[in-house]
Amino acid sequence: MDTELKFMKAIENLEGRLTNIRAGRANPSMLNGINASYYGTPTPIQSLANITVPEARSLMIKPFDKSALKEIERAINEANLGITPINNGEVVILTVPELTEEKRREYVKLAKNTCEDAKVALRNIRQEANEEIKKMELPEDEEKGKLKEIQDLINEYNKKIDEIFKEKEAELMRV
Repeated sequence: MDTELKFMKAIENLEGRLTNIRAGRANPSMLNGINASYYGTPTPIQSLANITVPEARSLMIKPFDKSALKEIERAINEANLGITPINNGEVVILTVPELTEEKRREYVKLAKNTCEDAKVALRNIRQEANEEIKKMELPEDEEKGKLKEIQDLINEYNKKIDEIFKEKEAELMRV
C-alpha cells in the first residue's frame, strides 16, 4: 500500500534527523551535510577525507589531498557544530565536549519535538489516505474497513516513533 510506504519514509526521515542530535559521542554522521570548497566546488567532507573515530569523543578527518585541509577546517567552523577543529597539518581533529545535564535535557526536548513532527507527518499522510478512500465511493462497510486498516497502521507507526524516542532519550541521558 502506498500509505505504508509514506509512513516508512517518515520514519526514515525521523531517524536521519535524530542522528544529528549528538549525545556527547563522536559520530561521522555529525559531518553530514557539511561541504568544503574543493577547487571552488562545494564537496561533502566524506568525499574529501577519511573520517575515523579514534576515541569515543573525538573524530579524526584525514584528507586524501592535504591541500583540502584548510577548507575542511573552515567548513567545520562555519557549520556551527559547537566544536572547534584542530588542524595539525596532517589531519583535522574534532573533540566532542562532554554534555552538561542542562544540555542533555535540551537535546531530549529537541528529540521529542522532532518525534512530534514525525507524528504530525503521519497524521497528514493518514488524512490524505482517508480522503482518497472516501473519493472511491466504496460500500460503507468496505470503506470503514479500509479506514480502520489505516488507523491500525498509524497506531503501529506511532508506537515505533515512541520506541525510537525512548532509545534516543536513553542515549542522550547516558553519562
